[in-house]
Amino acid sequence: MSEYVTHRGALPREALESLRGALLSSRFVARSPLMGTFQGSRGFALIFTEAGRATLEERFPFLRDYLAQVLEPRSWRGLLPWRERLLGPRPERRRPNAFYLNLLLLEAGRGVGRHIDATLQEPAGVPGATPEHVSVLYLNVPEGAKGGALVLSRGQLALGEVRPRPGMLVHFRGDLTHEVRPFTGGPESALRASLVCEQYAFAPEALARLPAFRIQSKAGFSAYLEEHRARGS
Repeated sequence: MSEYVTHRGALPREALESLRGALLSSRFVARSPLMGTFQGSRGFALIFTEAGRATLEERFPFLRDYLAQVLEPRSWRGLLPWRERLLGPRPERRRPNAFYLNLLLLEAGRGVGRHIDATLQEPAGVPGATPEHVSVLYLNVPEGAKGGALVLSRGQLALGEVRPRPGMLVHFRGDLTHEVRPFTGGPESALRASLVCEQYAFAPEALARLPAFRIQSKAGFSAYLEEHRARGS
């Protein structure tokens, strides 16, 4: 059973460029809604469940191809035990049904400290809940930049480093400790951009506590008003 799997060129180049452009130009981009080790980063986030996916894709149609790729079980089947890869997942294994999607933007010299993702633990009311797995698509890596690796570990045991490249998709087990090291170099004001999807499998009672769809952004009310007007036009 692998702790993480990577895919190069997960999206065609044109699709990746279109996705990157739409996200980075979004009116919702602001200081990250996440706290702790994410202070100093920028972006915005989306909470959604299986039931809310259609609403998300209606509001953010440029995410359809990304979601089709990242939520596809064949993309992350390498994380399953070998027997389940051959015979299929056990009947009792629930597929992910709740998601936290975070646009993560980092400037040179900025990183994210060691942590385990558990963003939906509190709103779902499930202490200790972690994702089944976490999926990261790299949207942009500044040309000429050095560093910026995703470092994965289990406790104090180092498991590996993922050196980001545009278009690379990595899935890793949700109970792993991880960090993003700062990068140096690259053009002035260039950003390391990634789209991070925490994928949870909750029981029905916990799932019912979550919103079907919600935007998390610190861009202010004007961003939501503009988005509402754009949808109405």
